Amino acid sequence: MPPQCVTCLASPAIADSTAGEGAELGDLLPHLSSVIVDKIECTPSAVVVKARCWPAQGACPACGTWSSRVHGSYVRQVRDLPLGGRPVLIHLAMRRFLCTNPACTKVTFAGQADGLTARYQRWSVPLAGLLSQVALELAGRAGMRLAAALGIAVHRGTLLRLVIDLPDPQARAAPEVLGVDDFALRRGHVYATILVDAATGRAIDILPGREAGPLAGWLTAHPGARVICRDRAGAYAEGARDGAPSAVQVADRWHLWHNLAEHTAKAVARHRACLKQIAAEQAQPPPEPIATAAAVPAPESRLAARMRDQHAAVQALAARGLGLRAIAREQGVDRKTARRFAQAATSDEAVARAISRPTVLDRYQPHLHRRWNEGCHDAVVLHAEITALGYRGSLRTIYRYLQPLRTGTAPAALTPSALKIGEVTSWLLRRAEDLNPRQQQMLTDLRAHCAQLDRLAEHVTSFAKMMTKRTGEQELAGWLDRVDADDQPELHTFAAGIRQDLAAVTAGLSLPYSSGSTEGNVNRLKAIKRQMYGRASLDLLRKRVIHHPP
Repeated sequence: MPPQCVTCLASPAIADSTAGEGAELGDLLPHLSSVIVDKIECTPSAVVVKARCWPAQGACPACGTWSSRVHGSYVRQVRDLPLGGRPVLIHLAMRRFLCTNPACTKVTFAGQADGLTARYQRWSVPLAGLLSQVALELAGRAGMRLAAALGIAVHRGTLLRLVIDLPDPQARAAPEVLGVDDFALRRGHVYATILVDAATGRAIDILPGREAGPLAGWLTAHPGARVICRDRAGAYAEGARDGAPSAVQVADRWHLWHNLAEHTAKAVARHRACLKQIAAEQAQPPPEPIATAAAVPAPESRLAARMRDQHAAVQALAARGLGLRAIAREQGVDRKTARRFAQAATSDEAVARAISRPTVLDRYQPHLHRRWNEGCHDAVVLHAEITALGYRGSLRTIYRYLQPLRTGTAPAALTPSALKIGEVTSWLLRRAEDLNPRQQQMLTDLRAHCAQLDRLAEHVTSFAKMMTKRTGEQELAGWLDRVDADDQPELHTFAAGIRQDLAAVTAGLSLPYSSGSTEGNVNRLKAIKRQMYGRASLDLLRKRVIHHPP
């Protein structure tokens, strides 16, 4: 195809008819300032630039010796950034030099145009840099689609290779405040460790596994860490102790609060009877009685009966001296389920959680009872009414709930439970001023009704104040003693875990350092990993993370 226009540039200047002056080509395309542009051919499909680069000397890439002995010349084709949506191809005449170092393995080598070319690369330096940034942000397929929209044809595998070829940052010393955390490459099977500069928020390295050895080896090779922020994993504590024995280890406050919340929820779950009693007393108005003749209590559900049988079987096997793994294998249940049944003193305690689960009908039961007593027994009509009130369940659920009423049997739960374990736990973990008046009143009544929950609230509140005011060094020992003296089995477990990592927990509750930037990098890393559908190797993921801006 003949060129649409041909412009011969005798000098690297472009005329400006309005100003009467010339704009240098190097001002518009700075990476071409080191070459002489002879001709630009513009076609509908591409822009072809013919240029030459005749440096007086060049440095040997093998030994670094400068040479001015010219061996010959050749024409090199370099793809450049697109112009006007069209690809640009540069035909660049280059020189080859003879290496004057007799001990060098190189005989000849090609010179390079500064800012335009690189060894073994058919792209210009600006184009390679742009595609590397596209690949860092979007990875393979998405990056390929964006490049095509910009007028650059590139394969998705080529983009990923550009990321792999990026040089690693040279980190000879660890940052003063180092963040350490783990993340899953394949949950439950393969994990890795991310290291973050807590001061800048930048990820500096990713290590395979989450054991003590790799972390200790990295800290030994990169000395200088003064503070190490980590979660409460024992492997990281050991690795930090072995690799940087003089560094202060800081347990992350978020993990401490999260652990306390888990134990608090278990303690609240132990008082389900108190929650039900308070809910029954506070329910306004109480549900109307059901107009049925000779109503009898509903039989126990099949789930509750099955759980009682499992509890009896697990207790019998535990009495014979079998371990939890053997019991789980014998009963065909998960090890955690076997442990829950083994630790439950009675069958009522074992099934309490299952039979008190919230249902989608809880908030609509008073309406159903009232309408039933008014004479409306049509499930379709009742379903339409509560759907208008926000119900999102099925019609079949309404049929099942109304069936005991039709047979004269009382339903399993006439009064919906207004107090849920998660709800009460959130009240205990929040400041009193953040609760609405109803929540404050319900929590006050609950604490007045149950002395153990009242003391639990005191322990949680004092720990929260100690954590926010950073007074762990002065108050943590006393808090642990008060918990040990109280009848709170769940908090006893929490306190025992703190004592196993007492120095790091004390530092976490006293010093201003935290793992906030580390957790942010883990979230960003998960987004990058999901973008590659979890199929990327650790090397590629590491490159994308450590080269990605924080």
